[in-house]
Amino acid sequence: MKAKVYFVGAGPGDPELISLKGKRLLEAAGVVIYAGSLVNPRLLEGLKAKLYDSAQMSLEEIIEVISRAIAQGKTVVRLHSGDPAFYGAIHEQIVELKARGIPYEVIPGISSASAGAASLGLEFTVPEVAQTVVFTRLGGKTPGPSPEDLAYFARKDVTLVIFLSIARAKEIEKALLEKLSPSTPVAIVYKASWPEEQVIKGKLKDLSRLVEEAGFKRTALIYVGEAIEALETHAEKRSKLYHPDHE
Repeated sequence: MKAKVYFVGAGPGDPELISLKGKRLLEAAGVVIYAGSLVNPRLLEGLKAKLYDSAQMSLEEIIEVISRAIAQGKTVVRLHSGDPAFYGAIHEQIVELKARGIPYEVIPGISSASAGAASLGLEFTVPEVAQTVVFTRLGGKTPGPSPEDLAYFARKDVTLVIFLSIARAKEIEKALLEKLSPSTPVAIVYKASWPEEQVIKGKLKDLSRLVEEAGFKRTALIYVGEAIEALETHAEKRSKLYHPDHE
């Protein structure tokens, strides 16, 4: 296998949710740099590769390890949690690789957003209920939307999926109540697809209380929108795709 860097999505947590291609690349790699505790350690068992935990590494240190491995003709897997395209911080790594002429490829993974939806047993895009999905987060160490900006996305026909912001549930609740009904369905999924996963459902007006009572501080997603309760409130809605009159 030609020396190359593969940004591989490890999936949300369950080790069986990595792609076949991702697993094959892991098993063939000479070096694996993985995203700390966000990656299930079972994925690393039995690998022949030299392992690096990126949790305490700077970008410069990561690129140094990659550059050295490529110079030695080794394949490198940069193992990210979920799907690397969602808040994976791969942009700055790719910039550095391109500047050095190092070839790379991105292997998609299952996002925690999708795993959480599966745990909730819901579809984001229910006909005549919600056909738009917004993936977003509040700003923190990395600049991002403010709570006021978040309210811009709030509409009755939109499903909101909010990453990396569980510690600011009170701000989210306040901002969204400016645009949405207090009875808007919400769900919180903690560590989607991991053994310790927890799922809580409720109403927007109770969001911060639910988070506080559960004690969630991180690794939890917030879902907001009518699609969350569509199985109970809009069971009659159906797609035109499987309608008898569909051509």
